[in-house]
Amino acid sequence: MKKKFPPKTAGSQMITAVPTVKIGVTVNDLRRIILKNTKIFDTIDYIYVVDKNNVLSGVISIKELLSASENIKVEKLMKKNIVYVYPYTPQERVVYLALSNGIKAVPVVDKEKHFLGIVPYDTILRIFNEEVGEDIFRFGGIMFHRDEKGISMITTSTLTMVKSRLPWLILGVIGGIVAASIVSIFENTLATLLALAAFIPSMVYLTDAAGTQSEALIIRAMALNPKISIKTYLIREFKVAFFLALICGLILSLISGIGWKNLLLGSIVGVSMFLGMWAGILISTLLPIFFKKINIDPAAASGPFATLLSDITTLTIYFVVALVFLNYFKLF
Repeated sequence: MKKKFPPKTAGSQMITAVPTVKIGVTVNDLRRIILKNTKIFDTIDYIYVVDKNNVLSGVISIKELLSASENIKVEKLMKKNIVYVYPYTPQERVVYLALSNGIKAVPVVDKEKHFLGIVPYDTILRIFNEEVGEDIFRFGGIMFHRDEKGISMITTSTLTMVKSRLPWLILGVIGGIVAASIVSIFENTLATLLALAAFIPSMVYLTDAAGTQSEALIIRAMALNPKISIKTYLIREFKVAFFLALICGLILSLISGIGWKNLLLGSIVGVSMFLGMWAGILISTLLPIFFKKINIDPAAASGPFATLLSDITTLTIYFVVALVFLNYFKLF
């Protein structure tokens, strides 16, 4: 009886009817075995070489088998540097290993490296297609149920589409109200320097864009490598955030200062852009990590929530910086 493994793991996606051969067999004998048993195999892209204990020792492609000398033994022909996974390896990791190593199938082994089966190429492509589709929907805050994910956008009912898209949009409405409240709190600051209002869209857009990039990268990194060093990743992302924020802040500062012929405005916009973008990138990087820690799918929850927090944080920083500068120069 075939053991059942959790969904979305290598074990749940593997097949077992694949060609294997023991060490010591010659190429000529292996060819005969393959020809005799072709009909019982689900795939013959690779032949997996095992020892007497069924431990995976190497792999031979069908092309290598057909072009090799008849009398050499399989251990002389096989590749020993094998890419493999365990039954509980996430299926996203299987896809990543297959695509990054240019292989058509990924062998599955247990902890002792006993050969269990493979995840074949057609399954890898199907998983890739499903995962990309799910992540796109979730990243945009579209919450399809599992049995609805393959449904055509044309044939899906209006009610289903509304239900799948409404929850995070409601959150966006709440966020919009909060953002409007922040603007109203600082309306006297805006009245002192009206040009500040012209840069609100730029501040929010640039922060959101940078945050979305960071969010997509960390979600992808965690999906493909569950054992990723979060500390190392965060240190690197903090550095990246600093330089991105600094460059965008300087550019926006020069444009606003020269274009509006107001150095104070340029200073406010530049400092706010730097702080806001840095904060937005950090929020968008930390949120997926937090959701993963509490066992919530980062792709499903991070996108709209990160955008909301980032927008509120950016506006707050913008007006607080403006207030500080205006007070310092006795203009408020």
